Amino acid sequence: MSTVIDGQWRRQDPKTIASVGLLVLAPAVPTVGIMAITGVPVPAVLITAALWLAGALAIAGLVAVDWWFAWYRITPERFELRKGAITRNHRSIPRERIRSVDLTAGPSHRVFGITTVKVGTGGQAGDSSELKLDAIPRAAAESLRHELLFGDASTVHTADAEPGSSSTLARLNPAWLAYSSLSVSLALIVWGAIASAVGSFQQLLAKVGVFAAIGETVRTTSLWLVVAAAAVLAVLVGVVGAFALSLEMWWGFRLSRDRGDTLQVRRGLLTTRSVSLEERRLRGVEVVEPLLLRWSGGARLAAVATGLKREKEQNQPDNKTLMPPAPRAAVQQTAAAVLREPQPPADVPLRRHPRAALRRRTTWALLAAVPFVAAAVVPAVLGWIPVWSAVAVGVLAVLVSLGFAVDAYRNLGHQLTDRYLVSRSGSGIRRTVVLQRDGIIGWRVSRTLFQRRAGLMTIGATTAAGSSVYEVHDVSEPDGLALAAEALPGLLEPFLERR
Repeated sequence: MSTVIDGQWRRQDPKTIASVGLLVLAPAVPTVGIMAITGVPVPAVLITAALWLAGALAIAGLVAVDWWFAWYRITPERFELRKGAITRNHRSIPRERIRSVDLTAGPSHRVFGITTVKVGTGGQAGDSSELKLDAIPRAAAESLRHELLFGDASTVHTADAEPGSSSTLARLNPAWLAYSSLSVSLALIVWGAIASAVGSFQQLLAKVGVFAAIGETVRTTSLWLVVAAAAVLAVLVGVVGAFALSLEMWWGFRLSRDRGDTLQVRRGLLTTRSVSLEERRLRGVEVVEPLLLRWSGGARLAAVATGLKREKEQNQPDNKTLMPPAPRAAVQQTAAAVLREPQPPADVPLRRHPRAALRRRTTWALLAAVPFVAAAVVPAVLGWIPVWSAVAVGVLAVLVSLGFAVDAYRNLGHQLTDRYLVSRSGSGIRRTVVLQRDGIIGWRVSRTLFQRRAGLMTIGATTAAGSSVYEVHDVSEPDGLALAAEALPGLLEPFLERR
């Protein structure tokens, strides 16, 4: 038995106190430096540094109190944690209910060789389904993970080791990071961070003349050239920033199968993470293709599994993410390896949906174009802009909307194989869900007024995993009911009327 799994009450590593102090003090260095560069009086700089140091010491003191009163122990039956100086809190998890042990180490933790350990039961009950140890030595954390998941801590896996009991399903190819540059969500994070930084250092930027220089450039340059330059600069900053964020999140990525029945994702450059997922909780996979990523031939891979927390850390992928943006072929092959299939199950011919589904999407597209057309027509009527520009904007809005409608219809499809229900939908973000038929526990049938007039329905497969319902949109009524009857024979028959 591991020396950690001996039933003795233990404290966490005291280096967590120094780790928190370092994390609090780190921003003081650039702040004090900027104050000195901008000519702030020396006494003000010294007072700021002293106050920052006092705050760091106070926070470290509070962490020390929490550390002193926090104890944990692991017995053959339970994992227990008790903490609290004034209000005592004693929580425990039966070991047979433990489904995941995830490790996270930020930069300050890595300096001191410690790791945060999160032990979960796979439930969705928030804090009651998870216990967290804030500071465990790295080697002990790896040993603890293997003991809790596999009942054997004699073999400790490290990021660089590849023991015989672990098989690698996918590794990061550095060229894949280029696909992350096309992630609009990461670019939005970068632009938001820049806007926040400009607001925080507004006085500094004004003092060094940045705003004055920009204003002078705008006044002396053609408006169209300024707009074009600003757009190009925004795109470049977004692309480079998205690449940098992806580098931090996915560097060292490795998807492996441990002990033959547990998937593990390791990743991270500055903050390292290790996420575990038992295969018995896996009900399928989801191939996600945002528009720009799809145009470049890329995709992402996510798990459809029970017990995964839906909330995610800030600026981090969901725990269900199995693979970063990568070439579609690599994602399909990894999906097949995860599901233990010889061929990618998502890469099967799909059944087309009726033309009525195209008419519905065309109607939505034309309605979506109305605000843009109105925004162009009103200024033209008032004489604020030329009529030709309003016509151009209106035509462009209609064409773009119709393009999205046709693309959304072309992406519609479903197929029922011996083991899986495969469904695909979406245009801005196309999603292909491969759901195990054994994981389907029921059906949710919905028909709006317009769907009934068109002879269509949306039928959703309910499951205990993922988002709980995975829908096949705008399928014909006979095909939808036949799909449900074939996937789960006998379930819908009592509710159907034969015609």
